Amino acid sequence: MADSASSAASTEAEATPDTQSGTPSQTSGGFLDRYFHISERGSSIPTEIRAGVVTFFAMAYIIILNPLILGTGADVNGDVLGTSRVAAATAFAAGVMTILFGVIAKYPFGIAAGLGINTLVAVTFVSVEGLTWPEAMGLVVINGIIIVLLAVSGFREAVFNSIPGSMKAAIGVGIGLFISLIGLVDAGFVRRLPDAANTTVPVGLGIDGSIASWPTAVFCIGLVICGALVVLGVRGGLFIGIVLNTIIAMVIEAVTGSGPSVGDDGSPNPAGWNLAVPTLPDSLGGVPDLSLLGAIDIFGAFARIGVLAATLLVFTLVLANFFDAMGTMTALGKQAKLMDNKGSLPGLKKALVVEGAGAIVGGASSASSNTVYVDSAAGIADGARTGLANVVTGVLFLLAMFLTPLYEVVPIEAAAPVLVIVGALMMQQITEIDFSKFYIAFPAFLTIVVMPFTYSIANGIGVGFIAYVVMNVFAGRAKKIHPLLYIVAILFVVFFAIDPVMGALS
Repeated sequence: MADSASSAASTEAEATPDTQSGTPSQTSGGFLDRYFHISERGSSIPTEIRAGVVTFFAMAYIIILNPLILGTGADVNGDVLGTSRVAAATAFAAGVMTILFGVIAKYPFGIAAGLGINTLVAVTFVSVEGLTWPEAMGLVVINGIIIVLLAVSGFREAVFNSIPGSMKAAIGVGIGLFISLIGLVDAGFVRRLPDAANTTVPVGLGIDGSIASWPTAVFCIGLVICGALVVLGVRGGLFIGIVLNTIIAMVIEAVTGSGPSVGDDGSPNPAGWNLAVPTLPDSLGGVPDLSLLGAIDIFGAFARIGVLAATLLVFTLVLANFFDAMGTMTALGKQAKLMDNKGSLPGLKKALVVEGAGAIVGGASSASSNTVYVDSAAGIADGARTGLANVVTGVLFLLAMFLTPLYEVVPIEAAAPVLVIVGALMMQQITEIDFSKFYIAFPAFLTIVVMPFTYSIANGIGVGFIAYVVMNVFAGRAKKIHPLLYIVAILFVVFFAIDPVMGALS
């Protein structure tokens, strides 16, 4: 039974319109086909275009969420970036980098402002350390330059290739659980319990244990629709699911008037839509304000808080960026069946260089570091196999700068079911882990659970790598551990101790 289930999941994850029908791609021989290796990877131009749209709608929330994180707080000088300017910069950076990654690396991995890193910049760099926004973004640019240099030197690729197969599989499974949790939380299906609840349980189901809001009900309906479409093998099922979910959401909002989760006066509305309210826009948008582009101070942070403190902040950024992207690319590559027989992505070095440049572009745009997005798994599950899907996603991001209200029609509750479905498909990689050997099982287990529990890919990888080195040393396998893994484990020990270290220095 287990083998049959694994085989079925594998078939669902690999299926694309061309492979399902058993017919060769009609694009064979054309320029786009040759350049992006479309038919070689078992895909077609229509599939790539459709899947690129799916990836965009799975990622579009960042254009709304990033401005809420970066655009509302004041720095030490009282300056505020502003939500409209951050939204334009976020869409611009995501569009440019996603297209570049698709054209150069030729993989369907969308790029946008990294969640977690943007919070680190807003809270730690600006609010706690007292940097100005230009100074904080200057450190992001320096971080990007270091990441690119590490990729150009081949060090980043060497670390990638030193990761054992069991840990690569664990990273994929952990990311699957992580994006599933993101979908469940974004939809309000799983909610954080207030501290006043006086319970040791940090999260709960819906509102007071019930699906008591229409937006969450839309998510549940969408989960059934998307799951059924995948089971039935419908071509473009996830794309169709998002469209149907959005239509249902618009009808329900028109009837119920649930409104946003936070009112205009700042009052909470737990039964409201999390980010975008599914209503027809009053206008089509306008000219974006890109005045934040280039508004950075590269070395200002070193003068304000000192060389050592600023260097430690950069170190934190580099380590988070380095492994967050590496883990995501590993999981996406395995899901799309793009890995070679050694478990590596062909042309990995080039992909890592372009991805590293995302931090430079993101910092220079004041949108925070841009990195490969795990939500790209939605497009991959819908058939994306090449960089052409990325070009479509990137163009939609650039259009979003001018047509802001249009992407807000799709609520996160309508797209969240896709994340949960994709997370389920990524679980198949767990069969590649030998749980009969504890020195393999324990590090893999920690990697898998720490990612969703801490809402961080880098944290899961760090804890897993440290455990892998320690467990294998005690198992008498010290000489079989790649030397780079010892270095990485030590760096992560420093990473996890960075706050007390900085506190002692200050």
